[in-house]
Amino acid sequence: MTNQTRRQFLGGTAGLVIGMTLPLRGRAQSGAANAFAPSGEPAKFAPNAFVRIAPDDTVTVIIKHIEFGQGPNTGLSTLVAEELDADWSQMRAEQAPANNELYANLLFGLQGTGGSTAMANSYTQMRQAGAAARHMLIAAAAEQWGVPAEEITIEKGTISHAASGKSSGFGALAEAAAQQEAPAEPKVKDKSEFRLIGTDRPKLDTPEKTDGTAIYTMDVFRDGMQTVVVRHAPKFGATVASFDDAQALEVPGVEAVREIPGFGVAVYARNTAAAMKGREALSIEWDESKAETRSSEQMYEEWSKAAESARDVETAGDFSGKFDAGETILEEEFRFPFLAHAPLEPLDAVLEVKDGKAECWMGAQFPSLDKPAIAQGLGIDPENVIINVMFAGGSFGRRAQPTAHIGAEIAAIAKAAGGDGSWKLVWTREDDLQGGYYRPLTVHKLRGALDAEGNITAWEDVIVNQSIMAGGPMAGMMKDGLDPTSFEGGTKMPYDLPDMRVGWAQMETAVPPLWWRSVGHTHTGYATEVFLDMLLEKGGKDAVEGRLALLGNDDAGRDRAVLEKVAEMAGWTGERVKDGRGYGVAVHESFNTYVAQIVEVSDIEGFPKVHKVWCAVDCGVAVNPNVIRAQIEGGIGYGLGTVLFDEITLLEGGTVAQQNFDTYRMLRINEMPEIEVAIIDSDADPSGIGEPGTPPVGPALANAWRALTGTTVTRLPFRAEKV
Repeated sequence: MTNQTRRQFLGGTAGLVIGMTLPLRGRAQSGAANAFAPSGEPAKFAPNAFVRIAPDDTVTVIIKHIEFGQGPNTGLSTLVAEELDADWSQMRAEQAPANNELYANLLFGLQGTGGSTAMANSYTQMRQAGAAARHMLIAAAAEQWGVPAEEITIEKGTISHAASGKSSGFGALAEAAAQQEAPAEPKVKDKSEFRLIGTDRPKLDTPEKTDGTAIYTMDVFRDGMQTVVVRHAPKFGATVASFDDAQALEVPGVEAVREIPGFGVAVYARNTAAAMKGREALSIEWDESKAETRSSEQMYEEWSKAAESARDVETAGDFSGKFDAGETILEEEFRFPFLAHAPLEPLDAVLEVKDGKAECWMGAQFPSLDKPAIAQGLGIDPENVIINVMFAGGSFGRRAQPTAHIGAEIAAIAKAAGGDGSWKLVWTREDDLQGGYYRPLTVHKLRGALDAEGNITAWEDVIVNQSIMAGGPMAGMMKDGLDPTSFEGGTKMPYDLPDMRVGWAQMETAVPPLWWRSVGHTHTGYATEVFLDMLLEKGGKDAVEGRLALLGNDDAGRDRAVLEKVAEMAGWTGERVKDGRGYGVAVHESFNTYVAQIVEVSDIEGFPKVHKVWCAVDCGVAVNPNVIRAQIEGGIGYGLGTVLFDEITLLEGGTVAQQNFDTYRMLRINEMPEIEVAIIDSDADPSGIGEPGTPPVGPALANAWRALTGTTVTRLPFRAEKV
């Protein structure tokens, strides 16, 4: 970059802007345009960059991953601060706009957050951005002070030259630093030099989320904005046949009613209350000729039968022969219900259309999909669409929509309105819980063989469910017609099971599926770890020692390490029941992160009471242990609530039984167990942490419950077993 180009890049403002592997064209939006504000005035031009240093010494990091509580604002800012040698008090974070070319997830090739990849794909990129800024500040100081650059140091945001006694903050040198040549491959620190990475940092977004100043989509209001709610079909696959809006239009505040093809009937109003009352007053006839009318119970039976025709997805050895020769054969079927994500903030979006251009505010988890969906719905060029990525109150996969259905829905609302204007789409809790995009209903059929010494000689797991990827924009990720997210975790297991088979049967239903926190691992982790525990028990093996014996291959070293650590933490002796409490263990790798958990449970009137969970986790370099512990704790709470209480049930005829948190309930604070987390020291690059804490807790609980009561829970949730 030439000095002249750099000055144009900065738009003539004072400050330092760093962007790693980014082209120079484009404009940052989504609040980022105000991140660099010399003299208290917003920058006239906000360039494409990850790091911005203002005259007041603040360092703003542009975060390309949506922040919905999992911590990228803090984690990615930590990487920059470490390499920049900034003081943590200087650090700020802003959400990046929707711009696939500039802010793509390096593992996806498009801008998006998911698969626990935020830290994994940004680790080197953000460190290099911080290191480049540091290099340029030092070069500017050396030039101004007339001293060798190698004699200059930076510590806690202060640039110093010991021999001359000169020192400066970042801001005073920012403009001069912007004139320096950015290094093409900035050198980053060795792990031994870390001062911030690996230490607890308070989350950057906690203060504004605590005092109420954080802005969510629901907080966005535009001049003349209408609030819109949509009446969706009561059965998946049904469409509008006809509707009568006369009574809806009589509701004070309701301004219009429009059919939104493919979505339902929209009510436009001056406020949310009027919109909801107007929706209640609608009279709609539905065409159910293509609707899903089977109940969950009917699906379970069909899915179970379909296991007989499953395709092989992984095989090894002569598993069928070993079954013939096995001394003991164990068979079990596991059933997993549809699951909703149930984030605290239901879905919403704001769209403003003016003069052939559109601006949207939403918690966009995949802006690269939402942007073209909005453009297509409005019939305009994607270059004329701006998406401001907002804070979101949770997701757990709900906002990672391959169909971009919320973006498409609000675009259809605007299109149907027939002109310029602004609209806020609001989904209620009932809309969200009954609106589909669930974790698919799944059946596992497992068989295992044991020899006379109790050793496992054969293993078979047949998985039956709906594909999440098939028929959508992610279908290209399927291989030979197989959806790896349907059976991940059931394949490539770390255990030494040389004679084995994993099969998959794909089912069809009009219920729209979606990834749910840890996707396939949510059911494969449960089925495999519970069944393995049953086999070990049948063979007279200890639950921990038996697993360790099966983790004999070289590739299972990290699984072994977390299992040994959690056994040490819990004081595991092999005694499964002590003082009226049961103990169970599970270990599972997902998203390149290794997690082992031990659960302590008691029996309260026939239902589990979880007292404590011990957890050991290896997620590579622990950038911020505080965030890692929080994510593990949250994942355990989320997983426990789900396996104990939650299911989405299709009734006879295809309607959804659950409506709100009274029938789809969350784990309550008094039900949250004590949690102890140990983070394994590692030199490996960081891996995912938002999801891997969830899969092991269910099977660890189930194994503890079986040890205590003799009951194996093979159909989730536990509540369903009790009923």
